[in-house]
Amino acid sequence: MEDQVTTMSRLDAEKGIELLKEMTPEQQVSILLKAQSFQTLLMQYRCAIREIQTKLNVLNDEFSLRHERNPFESIKSRVKEPTSIIEKMHRRGYELSVENIEDKLNDVAGIRVICSFVEDIYYLASMLSAQDDLTVLQVKDYIKNPKENGYRSLHLIIQTPIFLSDQKKNMRVEVQFRTIAMDFWASVDHKLKYKKNVKNPEMIVGELRKCADIISSVDQRMQEIRTMIEEGEIDD
Repeated sequence: MEDQVTTMSRLDAEKGIELLKEMTPEQQVSILLKAQSFQTLLMQYRCAIREIQTKLNVLNDEFSLRHERNPFESIKSRVKEPTSIIEKMHRRGYELSVENIEDKLNDVAGIRVICSFVEDIYYLASMLSAQDDLTVLQVKDYIKNPKENGYRSLHLIIQTPIFLSDQKKNMRVEVQFRTIAMDFWASVDHKLKYKKNVKNPEMIVGELRKCADIISSVDQRMQEIRTMIEEGEIDD
Protein backbone atom coordinates (compact mmCIF):
# COMPACT_ATOMS: atom_id res chain seq x y z
CA MET A 1 0.00 0.00 0.00
CA GLU A 2 2.80 2.43 0.89
CA ASP A 3 4.52 1.73 -2.44
CA GLN A 4 1.29 2.52 -4.29
CA VAL A 5 0.87 5.80 -2.39
CA THR A 6 4.50 6.76 -3.09
CA THR A 7 4.09 5.95 -6.79
CA MET A 8 0.88 7.99 -7.02
CA SER A 9 2.54 10.96 -5.27
CA ARG A 10 5.46 10.79 -7.67
CA LEU A 11 3.16 10.62 -10.68
CA ASP A 12 1.13 13.58 -9.37
CA ALA A 13 4.33 15.57 -8.90
CA GLU A 14 5.52 14.73 -12.43
CA LYS A 15 2.12 15.70 -13.83
CA GLY A 16 2.29 18.96 -11.90
CA ILE A 17 5.73 19.77 -13.33
CA GLU A 18 4.48 19.13 -16.87
CA LEU A 19 1.50 21.42 -16.29
CA LEU A 20 3.80 24.15 -14.95
CA LYS A 21 5.91 23.95 -18.11
CA GLU A 22 2.83 24.76 -20.21
CA MET A 23 1.93 27.85 -18.17
CA THR A 24 3.01 31.45 -18.72
CA PRO A 25 5.43 32.96 -16.16
CA GLU A 26 2.52 34.93 -14.67
CA GLN A 27 0.49 31.74 -14.20
CA GLN A 28 3.51 29.99 -12.68
CA VAL A 29 3.94 32.81 -10.15
CA SER A 30 0.25 32.55 -9.23
CA ILE A 31 0.53 28.79 -8.68
CA LEU A 32 3.73 29.10 -6.66
CA LEU A 33 2.30 31.77 -4.39
CA LYS A 34 -0.62 29.48 -3.55
CA ALA A 35 1.66 26.56 -2.67
CA GLN A 36 2.19 26.16 1.07
CA SER A 37 5.62 24.61 0.51
CA PHE A 38 6.76 27.69 -1.44
CA GLN A 39 5.47 30.09 1.21
CA THR A 40 7.24 28.00 3.85
CA LEU A 41 10.50 28.23 1.89
CA LEU A 42 10.23 32.02 1.59
CA MET A 43 9.60 32.24 5.34
CA GLN A 44 12.71 30.17 5.98
CA TYR A 45 14.79 32.46 3.76
CA ARG A 46 13.52 35.47 5.71
CA CYS A 47 14.56 33.75 8.93
CA ALA A 48 18.02 33.07 7.50
CA ILE A 49 18.41 36.74 6.60
CA ARG A 50 17.55 37.74 10.17
CA GLU A 51 20.15 35.32 11.52
CA ILE A 52 22.93 36.87 9.41
CA GLN A 53 21.75 40.44 10.04
CA THR A 54 21.83 39.87 13.79
CA LYS A 55 25.41 38.63 13.57
CA LEU A 56 26.45 41.65 11.50
CA ASN A 57 24.75 44.06 13.92
CA VAL A 58 26.55 42.44 16.86
CA LEU A 59 29.89 42.87 15.08
CA ASN A 60 28.98 46.47 14.31
CA ASP A 61 28.15 47.22 17.97
CA GLU A 62 31.36 45.62 19.22
CA PHE A 63 33.53 47.40 16.65
CA SER A 64 31.84 50.72 17.40
CA LEU A 65 32.58 50.35 21.12
CA ARG A 66 36.22 49.37 20.59
CA HIS A 67 37.16 51.72 17.78
CA GLU A 68 34.58 54.53 18.09
CA ARG A 69 33.34 54.10 14.55
CA ASN A 70 31.04 51.76 12.64
CA PRO A 71 32.46 49.28 10.12
CA PHE A 72 29.38 49.57 7.90
CA GLU A 73 26.98 52.33 6.98
CA SER A 74 23.86 50.30 6.24
CA ILE A 75 22.46 46.85 5.55
CA LYS A 76 19.89 46.08 2.86
CA SER A 77 18.17 42.73 2.49
CA ARG A 78 15.62 41.05 0.28
CA VAL A 79 14.11 37.73 -0.68
CA LYS A 80 14.05 37.42 -4.46
CA GLU A 81 10.65 38.06 -6.05
CA PRO A 82 8.82 34.97 -7.36
CA THR A 83 8.95 36.33 -10.93
CA SER A 84 12.73 36.70 -10.70
CA ILE A 85 13.04 33.20 -9.23
CA ILE A 86 11.07 31.68 -12.10
CA GLU A 87 13.01 33.64 -14.74
CA LYS A 88 16.34 32.49 -13.28
CA MET A 89 15.20 28.85 -13.10
CA HIS A 90 14.15 29.00 -16.77
CA ARG A 91 17.35 30.80 -17.80
CA ARG A 92 19.46 28.07 -16.21
CA GLY A 93 17.36 25.25 -17.60
CA TYR A 94 16.09 23.89 -14.28
CA GLU A 95 12.67 22.32 -13.80
CA LEU A 96 10.46 24.56 -11.70
CA SER A 97 9.83 23.04 -8.27
CA VAL A 98 10.21 24.19 -4.68
CA GLU A 99 12.92 21.58 -4.15
CA ASN A 100 14.91 22.80 -7.17
CA ILE A 101 14.60 26.43 -6.10
CA GLU A 102 16.17 25.60 -2.75
CA ASP A 103 18.78 23.25 -4.21
CA LYS A 104 19.88 25.14 -7.33
CA LEU A 105 19.74 28.85 -6.43
CA ASN A 106 22.18 30.49 -4.02
CA ASP A 107 20.80 34.02 -4.07
CA VAL A 108 17.11 33.72 -3.21
CA ALA A 109 17.99 35.34 0.13
CA GLY A 110 20.32 38.31 -0.21
CA ILE A 111 22.01 40.82 2.08
CA ARG A 112 24.01 43.85 0.95
CA VAL A 113 26.39 45.46 3.44
CA ILE A 114 27.53 48.99 2.58
CA CYS A 115 30.86 50.04 4.12
CA SER A 116 32.82 53.28 4.05
CA PHE A 117 36.20 51.65 3.43
CA VAL A 118 37.49 48.60 1.56
CA GLU A 119 39.44 47.53 4.65
CA ASP A 120 36.18 47.27 6.60
CA ILE A 121 34.72 44.98 3.94
CA TYR A 122 37.45 42.39 4.47
CA TYR A 123 37.32 42.81 8.25
CA LEU A 124 33.57 42.13 8.40
CA ALA A 125 33.75 39.26 5.92
CA SER A 126 36.57 37.67 7.92
CA MET A 127 34.79 38.03 11.27
CA LEU A 128 31.51 36.70 9.87
CA SER A 129 33.22 33.75 8.15
CA ALA A 130 35.00 32.79 11.39
CA GLN A 131 31.77 32.14 13.31
CA ASP A 132 31.57 28.43 13.98
CA ASP A 133 27.87 27.99 13.23
CA LEU A 134 28.27 29.40 9.72
CA THR A 135 29.75 27.74 6.66
CA VAL A 136 31.16 29.76 3.76
CA LEU A 137 30.25 27.82 0.62
CA GLN A 138 31.59 30.22 -1.98
CA VAL A 139 33.63 33.41 -2.23
CA LYS A 140 33.73 35.67 -5.29
CA ASP A 141 36.06 38.63 -4.84
CA TYR A 142 35.18 41.19 -7.50
CA ILE A 143 37.17 43.85 -5.66
CA LYS A 144 40.53 42.22 -6.26
CA ASN A 145 39.27 40.76 -9.55
CA PRO A 146 36.67 43.16 -11.00
CA LYS A 147 34.22 42.04 -13.65
CA GLU A 148 34.98 43.09 -17.21
CA ASN A 149 32.43 45.92 -17.02
CA GLY A 150 34.13 47.35 -13.90
CA TYR A 151 31.77 45.91 -11.27
CA ARG A 152 33.36 45.58 -7.82
CA SER A 153 31.99 43.81 -4.74
CA LEU A 154 32.80 40.93 -2.42
CA HIS A 155 30.25 38.11 -2.58
CA LEU A 156 29.93 35.31 -0.02
CA ILE A 157 27.48 32.41 -0.12
CA ILE A 158 26.94 31.55 3.54
CA GLN A 159 25.06 28.62 5.01
CA THR A 160 23.37 29.42 8.30
CA PRO A 161 21.18 27.28 10.55
CA ILE A 162 17.68 28.42 11.41
CA PHE A 163 15.81 26.94 14.35
CA LEU A 164 12.16 26.14 13.73
CA SER A 165 9.60 24.65 16.10
CA ASP A 166 10.28 21.11 14.94
CA GLN A 167 13.66 21.17 13.25
CA LYS A 168 16.99 22.85 12.63
CA LYS A 169 17.55 23.63 8.98
CA ASN A 170 20.54 24.99 7.04
CA MET A 171 19.75 27.80 4.60
CA ARG A 172 21.92 29.65 2.07
CA VAL A 173 22.23 33.43 1.97
CA GLU A 174 24.24 35.56 -0.45
CA VAL A 175 26.03 38.40 1.36
CA GLN A 176 27.45 41.22 -0.78
CA PHE A 177 29.93 43.72 0.65
CA ARG A 178 30.49 47.07 -1.10
CA THR A 179 31.79 50.50 -0.32
CA ILE A 180 29.43 53.46 -0.71
CA ALA A 181 31.21 54.33 -3.96
CA MET A 182 30.92 50.78 -5.34
CA ASP A 183 27.22 50.72 -4.50
CA PHE A 184 26.67 54.07 -6.24
CA TRP A 185 28.37 52.80 -9.41
CA ALA A 186 26.45 49.48 -9.38
CA SER A 187 23.13 51.27 -8.88
CA VAL A 188 23.70 53.70 -11.76
CA ASP A 189 25.05 50.93 -14.01
CA HIS A 190 21.95 48.82 -13.31
CA LYS A 191 19.63 51.69 -14.23
CA LEU A 192 21.50 52.51 -17.44
CA LYS A 193 21.43 48.89 -18.59
CA TYR A 194 17.67 49.08 -19.03
CA LYS A 195 17.70 52.27 -21.10
CA LYS A 196 16.33 51.61 -24.59
CA ASN A 197 17.63 52.90 -27.92
CA VAL A 198 21.05 53.88 -26.53
CA LYS A 199 23.39 55.19 -29.20
CA ASN A 200 27.00 53.93 -29.16
CA PRO A 201 26.43 51.28 -26.44
CA GLU A 202 30.06 50.13 -26.63
CA MET A 203 31.25 53.66 -25.88
CA ILE A 204 28.86 53.86 -22.91
CA VAL A 205 30.21 50.56 -21.56
CA GLY A 206 33.74 51.91 -21.88
CA GLU A 207 32.85 55.14 -20.08
CA LEU A 208 31.21 53.21 -17.24
CA ARG A 209 34.34 51.08 -16.91
CA LYS A 210 36.44 54.24 -16.68
CA CYS A 211 34.11 55.56 -13.97
CA ALA A 212 34.50 52.28 -12.06
CA ASP A 213 38.29 52.65 -12.18
CA ILE A 214 38.06 56.26 -10.95
CA ILE A 215 35.77 55.20 -8.10
CA SER A 216 38.22 52.45 -7.16
CA SER A 217 41.03 55.00 -7.01
CA VAL A 218 38.91 57.26 -4.79
CA ASP A 219 38.18 54.32 -2.45
CA GLN A 220 41.89 53.58 -2.22
CA ARG A 221 42.78 57.21 -1.55
CA MET A 222 40.10 57.56 1.14
CA GLN A 223 41.50 54.45 2.81
CA GLU A 224 44.99 55.98 2.75
CA ILE A 225 43.72 59.24 4.27
CA ARG A 226 41.98 57.37 7.08
CA THR A 227 45.15 55.40 7.79
CA MET A 228 47.17 58.64 7.92
CA ILE A 229 44.68 60.14 10.38
CA GLU A 230 44.72 57.06 12.60
CA GLU A 231 48.51 57.04 12.62
CA GLY A 232 48.58 60.71 13.61
CA GLU A 233 50.24 61.96 10.41
CA ILE A 234 47.56 64.60 9.87
CA ASP A 235 46.83 67.22 12.52
CA ASP A 236 43.26 68.32 13.21
